[in-house]
Amino acid sequence: MTKLSAGLMAATLALFASTGLSAQTAAPPAANAESEDARLTRFLDTEFAEYVKTQPQLATRLGSKDGGDKWNDISDKAADAQVAWRKASAARMKAQFDRAKLSPEGQVNFDIWALEAERAALSNQNRIYRPPFYSRLYSAHSQLPDFLINTHSVADVTDLKNYIARLNGMPAVLDLALARTKASEKAGIRPPKFQIETIISSSEKLTSGAPFGAGPDAALWADVKAKTAALVANGKLPQAEADALLAQARTAILNLKPAYGRIIAWAKASLPTAPSGKVGALTLPGGLAYYANELKLVTTTDLTADQIHQIGLKEVARIEAEQDALARQAGFKDREAFYQERKRLYPPQPFTDETRAEYLKTANEFVAKTRTLLPGYFGMLPAYGIEVVREPSFSEVPGGAAHASQPSPDGKRPARTYVHLVGTRPDPAAMYTLMCHEAVPGHNTQGDIQVRQQGGPKFRSVTGYVAFGEGWGLYAEAVCKEMGAFPDIAADFFRLDAELFRAARLVVDTGLHAKGWTEDQAVTYMNTTGRQPIERSRSEVRRYLTLPGQATGYKIGMLKIMELRARAEAKLGAKFDVKGFHDLLIASGSQPLSILERRVDEWIAKAAG
Repeated sequence: MTKLSAGLMAATLALFASTGLSAQTAAPPAANAESEDARLTRFLDTEFAEYVKTQPQLATRLGSKDGGDKWNDISDKAADAQVAWRKASAARMKAQFDRAKLSPEGQVNFDIWALEAERAALSNQNRIYRPPFYSRLYSAHSQLPDFLINTHSVADVTDLKNYIARLNGMPAVLDLALARTKASEKAGIRPPKFQIETIISSSEKLTSGAPFGAGPDAALWADVKAKTAALVANGKLPQAEADALLAQARTAILNLKPAYGRIIAWAKASLPTAPSGKVGALTLPGGLAYYANELKLVTTTDLTADQIHQIGLKEVARIEAEQDALARQAGFKDREAFYQERKRLYPPQPFTDETRAEYLKTANEFVAKTRTLLPGYFGMLPAYGIEVVREPSFSEVPGGAAHASQPSPDGKRPARTYVHLVGTRPDPAAMYTLMCHEAVPGHNTQGDIQVRQQGGPKFRSVTGYVAFGEGWGLYAEAVCKEMGAFPDIAADFFRLDAELFRAARLVVDTGLHAKGWTEDQAVTYMNTTGRQPIERSRSEVRRYLTLPGQATGYKIGMLKIMELRARAEAKLGAKFDVKGFHDLLIASGSQPLSILERRVDEWIAKAAG
């Protein structure tokens, strides 16, 4: 899963829904001759530049220092203004450009910019259902420190001063997030009990230890100390000035305690009556319509919950049959016998410091090896660093989902895959598929190529679609098999295990939000049919409950990519070029599945001659 605080869903929705913009008109066409595509790119870059000015966190992700001392405005007023600006921008584009005069790629840029205005409006309709403390993955209390630690780089004194300014600005953002969450509560949208419990425990962890009291350094204090020390070591900051800035940072961190205290107080007061058990979208006021909108945003299709549920059931049956065949190939009666043998070889055991170090070493070595195989299957290759690291302690949970983040456009911040290394250690053979999905040739690879796009509109480098991005990640697992990356049959078996897990997600997500499943019912299905350990099953189900629809994007996206590849291979025969196909998919950035299908059909027609 991509992080972009990630994730791709968060990136998609946050990109155009965080703050307001004044209406700006792009510069008029140049007097000299200019292609329509170039003129559109110039227009879109002008519009996007105005947008980035109002999105300081996005600016930081893009490597800019502009607004580096500020947070995004998460108020409802700002979100409404942003939707109005997006609609006006799309209208300006349509008034100034004739789509028919654009090249196919220019038409893609035109269509995506227009589509994002519609998606922003649809997303905003669901805003009351997305209070800032509701999501298991994107809750404000953990996302703000996560941003400072993992995204706000400190390369010079200005960056450090901006970091401290953002620390000073955190209480106001947290208070606004709490106010929005309380407004959603009044409308009948309340975080589930398990999420309230997580908010309490992680907020207490973030405000424990030094400088709040005795014990190890709190996460933010450890981070700012390390980043300041690096500046001193590199000769960019005199020690005396560093000490003064650290004193300011310490005061700012201590001032977070009251804001987190207000969050904890609200959470503890809400805990006794917080909903549990059956807490899917259909239990919320207007929840089924909300869920239908989320499915549309996530999958970029018109598939209904019932259709997705049935697709999931069919995929589960198909994958189980493939597992049986592979198990027999390995000398076992069936997949159940293979699973039992793996449990005998690798009985469930908790992570230790030794096994954590071993996991990270093996994962990074496998990523490096797989990277050497890419030239045979890709024309465009990742250029920046890719590393596998442990999830920060304040957000690490047993069974937590791994996720990936893009590199900075200049490569100074490498692409990263974050893994949770607490709780029960998984079968070692499962790690390879996970690295294929998150790192190479999955999210880290696609993200590297996306942020380095040249020539096209800059907004394409940051626009994300769950079904495309996660579909690519799941397809990448199959590409690893095709490239011969897996070391043995067990690794390939667990590739199918991972695909089975994603197929089960289709069943579980729709079951929870459209068919009245309880949390325990979904956990049981994920454990027995999805083959996930019980703690992972629980963690996954709770993620789906607080992020409706997101988990459906993986399999729906992969199935579309596989369908398009099969179509291309059937129509082109010996002319099919796998490098060209892969480059077509990831060279120009994330896109809705409908647009992807159109581009592949155009590519097939051109290649066929």
